[in-house]
Amino acid sequence: VPLAELSLMNKLIHTSLVESQQHVEILQRDPSSPLFSIKTFEELPLKKELLRGVYMMGFNRPSKIQEQALPLMLAYPPQNLIAQSQSGTGKTAAFVLAMLSRASANEKYPQCLCLAPTYELALQIGQVVRTIGKFCTDIKVNYAVRGNRVLKGTVLEEQIVIGTPGTTLDWCFKQRILDLTKISLFVLDEADIMIDTQGLSCQSIRIHRALPKSCQVLLFSATYKEPVRAFAERIIPDPIVIKLREEELTLSNIRQYFMVCQSSDEQYRALCNLYGSFTIGQVMIFCQTRRLADWLSRKMSQDGHQVAILTAELTVVQRASIIQRFREGKEKVLIATNVCARGIDVQQVTTVVNFGIPMDQDGEPDFETYLHRIGRAGRFGHRGIAFSVVQRETVELVHKIEEYFQTTIKQLDPYDMDELEKLAA
Repeated sequence: VPLAELSLMNKLIHTSLVESQQHVEILQRDPSSPLFSIKTFEELPLKKELLRGVYMMGFNRPSKIQEQALPLMLAYPPQNLIAQSQSGTGKTAAFVLAMLSRASANEKYPQCLCLAPTYELALQIGQVVRTIGKFCTDIKVNYAVRGNRVLKGTVLEEQIVIGTPGTTLDWCFKQRILDLTKISLFVLDEADIMIDTQGLSCQSIRIHRALPKSCQVLLFSATYKEPVRAFAERIIPDPIVIKLREEELTLSNIRQYFMVCQSSDEQYRALCNLYGSFTIGQVMIFCQTRRLADWLSRKMSQDGHQVAILTAELTVVQRASIIQRFREGKEKVLIATNVCARGIDVQQVTTVVNFGIPMDQDGEPDFETYLHRIGRAGRFGHRGIAFSVVQRETVELVHKIEEYFQTTIKQLDPYDMDELEKLAA
């Protein structure tokens, strides 16, 4: 799945801040820059209308990345900044607050420009602007995205423009309706995706070069690996970097069990016993193939379970809708192929089921996929539980996984209800 699609789904999932266990690292190249952190939003120089919008978003206090980044974003003179942290930690809300604070309602022209890699991500950022800026009625937003046709010669009066690099380039240099020399704040969201998507990084750099030297630049990324670092250095000279230490997927906080069955029908009965024994809030079930996922979805639906299915054949809009419904609890079970094994963080998921061990083309265990699958149950320091329901001929793969990860996967009897209920307790 493209990184941009994963990012969109994560933005839809996280309506409240994730409390990450990772420490904040600050790489400050300019020793004269002011650097301080805040513990409440009231400590920031925010208009009361913005504070009301923040609380409407459900943010009671700043996240770790916001504690460090917001004072710098709102400081005078403006500071150039790179902020890196994973999904759900409040990056979007942070730079939206910066844009709404910097934009002057009295000036009827674009002052803040935000670039995102896709149409859907741009619209999602706009939704956050509308929510936080609900009480800033004089500040307007326009979208430089495909489908938003603006005639040449149009005078833009909106203070904030959110767009994709290609359409924004057209607005600036072909249609000449967006004057980059008047932009005072430039936000580049999802820099790691920009770099990964052909053409976007060149377009973003071309737009940046046309900005005034006094323009504040904020770059946001889920990673801060070497390609992001090199890209950032081309965009921002001597930035202050604030990063959350990257979360390492680990098995230490996930209890692992496996059940041995004779057939797929017996695997299904074992799954039902498991589901009946646990008071499971929401569970993700992973299947090796779409065919198996379809079969399991039909069986569970026929038995009265609320089930959603997520496969690579769905459009991004369909996937986003399914993820949203699952996040809202409208479906308790999400059945997925490996499209969902990476990147998707649903905070309330503490239980993962492998309906069969993930295998590579040679029939050997796919260790990396196994790690990412069960890692869905142990995100952001939470404790989780993972079950693998396997057929007898694949038990050897379970032992290979134990050996590879130097861990113990305890065997359970799928029909020993007493043991399952003890485990649930």
